[in-house]
Amino acid sequence: MHRRRFLALPGLAPVAYATRAEPVALALDAGKPAGKFRPLHGVNGGPLNQGGTLDLSARWKEAAFPLARLHDCHWPNPDVVDLHAVFPDPAADPDKPASYDFARTDEYVTSVLDTGAGIVFRLGESIEHGKVRKYVYPPRDFGRWAAACVGVVRHYTDGWAAGFRHPIRYWEIWNEPDNRPAMWSGTDADYLRLYAVTAKAIKARFPKLLVGGPGLGNSGTLTGDRLAPPPFLRAFLAHCRKEAAPLDFFSWHCYAADPTELLRRARAVRALLDAAGHKAAESHLNEWNYLPGGDWGGLLAADPAVRQAWYGRLGGAEGAAFTAGVLLLLQDAPADAANYFSAEPQGMGLFNCYGVPRKPFHAMKAVGQLTGDRLPVRGELPGGAVAAAVSATRDALVLVMSRWAGAGGPVRVTVAGLPWAGATKTTVAVLDETRDLEHVRGPELDKNGVLELDVKPQAVVRVRLEKAT
Repeated sequence: MHRRRFLALPGLAPVAYATRAEPVALALDAGKPAGKFRPLHGVNGGPLNQGGTLDLSARWKEAAFPLARLHDCHWPNPDVVDLHAVFPDPAADPDKPASYDFARTDEYVTSVLDTGAGIVFRLGESIEHGKVRKYVYPPRDFGRWAAACVGVVRHYTDGWAAGFRHPIRYWEIWNEPDNRPAMWSGTDADYLRLYAVTAKAIKARFPKLLVGGPGLGNSGTLTGDRLAPPPFLRAFLAHCRKEAAPLDFFSWHCYAADPTELLRRARAVRALLDAAGHKAAESHLNEWNYLPGGDWGGLLAADPAVRQAWYGRLGGAEGAAFTAGVLLLLQDAPADAANYFSAEPQGMGLFNCYGVPRKPFHAMKAVGQLTGDRLPVRGELPGGAVAAAVSATRDALVLVMSRWAGAGGPVRVTVAGLPWAGATKTTVAVLDETRDLEHVRGPELDKNGVLELDVKPQAVVRVRLEKAT
């Protein structure tokens, strides 16, 4: 009978001492890093919302979002970024500055860059769920549409039309053309043509910029780590090869109930790209989020109580544990970028309509504090994931655990090779149903380098170790 005492932290599960199972054993060595910890906690959207009355820039800086994809900005009434917003008359001359209305998008783009985030600029339109759709159709003149996109790129990277020289590297052509009719009313062939014409036009003018797409909604049926791609995906990859259309990055989306699906799907997408002759193309998971129960029914339910419960799960501790779990697992995925949907104050956003952070925001903040050298962690956390990093200045070590499933239980972490001598200060923060990454009274790293916790499911725990002063 195991009687060792594990300290139950406030916000973590209580311990039944007399019948407690053996703890999960994790170990890491701060003196043996394995590469840099990759900042993959990117987002969709921007910090300026509600007509400029809500500025979330301080929160964005707090979370240190590395990359913002500009899609569904100010949705459901987008007045920035979308091509109809910046090039309102599709029959206008794309070579004339007067044909564009950049003012509001200028402010929006600048607000993103001012937070320190990079940008993926989605060229195209936002999703239209209503019966009346105004913009998600193929352009009448593909060449003119492509030229207007080139005008947008010129404005934001080459100073054209009283513009800027912003370091925006990624330019994405459309979003989810396979999602019909909400995102595209044309055929497969229509989109393939649009992509090739536009990608070639941008690349001809700006060969150093990175062009990609298609922001694929459905990447296929996943069995284990094997992907059965849909016909549209096969056709897109083949068309890019046949037409020599630039594909610097391939973008795809995934909404799931199991964090491991995103890891497995990322591996399968990479294998598919390589097999199709696109080994140089980056892989961007540039829309993802928790899908409660693996079902969109709650979002579309007519009953407000059902919708509220669905969004509550997504924005609560359940969604937060999923979010942190995905970000930790993606460290081992062949994904070059990832963007959570969304960082704007909307139903699936990190903030409510008043700009108050929801629990997944705090999960992203916790993972964002993993910077510097990544430290391999030996051992597995059942129903969860764990990662650690030592800062570039080697004065702090951060460990983050996320447990999205299972019964929870004790966890013993052994730490070796700390880059400082003497006593260590230990700070523990907990994110669960009642706490938002709040500091709690917890155990100290003992003289043998052992830290013992008891972590419940649907919780995120961040541990920071630093030299005691």
